[in-house]
Amino acid sequence: MVCVLANVFEEAGLCTVTIAMVREHAERVKPARALFVPFPFGLALGKPNDAALQHRIMAAALDLLQKPIGPVLEDFPEDEAPPTLLQASALPKRDDVKETDAADELTALRAYYERWVKDHRGRTAVGLCGIPQRRWRGLIRFLQAYARGEEADMKERPSDVSLEQFIRYGADDLKAFYYEARMAQRPSTPSEELHTWFWGETAVGQLLPEVGRRMAASEDPAAKAVAFGIAR
Repeated sequence: MVCVLANVFEEAGLCTVTIAMVREHAERVKPARALFVPFPFGLALGKPNDAALQHRIMAAALDLLQKPIGPVLEDFPEDEAPPTLLQASALPKRDDVKETDAADELTALRAYYERWVKDHRGRTAVGLCGIPQRRWRGLIRFLQAYARGEEADMKERPSDVSLEQFIRYGADDLKAFYYEARMAQRPSTPSEELHTWFWGETAVGQLLPEVGRRMAASEDPAAKAVAFGIAR
């Protein structure tokens, strides 16, 4: 989609540079200038908080503006790539996490998350579902009920957002909340350790795959489509 938009902007007379995460897409769409980065999805600029790497990626992309008229497609060095992360289903789970209440776990991380927001001048990836994070105990109870197969919903869900998409927004918010809280708690933690911790050592990390499994078992194509991204 980004490559397609780049072509539209170029036709309107605007110079563009694209950072592509799927080389095959860039090869087919042929944007004017594209830098392929061999990174996992979600890490287009490399490792979180690695400013030096991010600057190198941006510099390599902007250097494409000096190239002759394209299409130009260049590769960022693979030795700079963050490690590929395992799918949540492939990570070992701690048995004792089953005894942890997900809502209490979330509350215990709240101070770390709020420190993250303060330290980053209000910047956060949390906010998709529209429910303030201090009212997320209700979000957890809703997801737990849904995972058990109950007819669950939340009054805060916007009328123009489907139940399945609302769940996806909530799941993405929870993941962002946990990752940011953990990075505030342990700033030097590598991204692969954050990933393993969330999916293997937290109650919410074990709840979300249960939600995804219920969606995947649905006969509704929309639910099945959303299920794919719940626990990745």
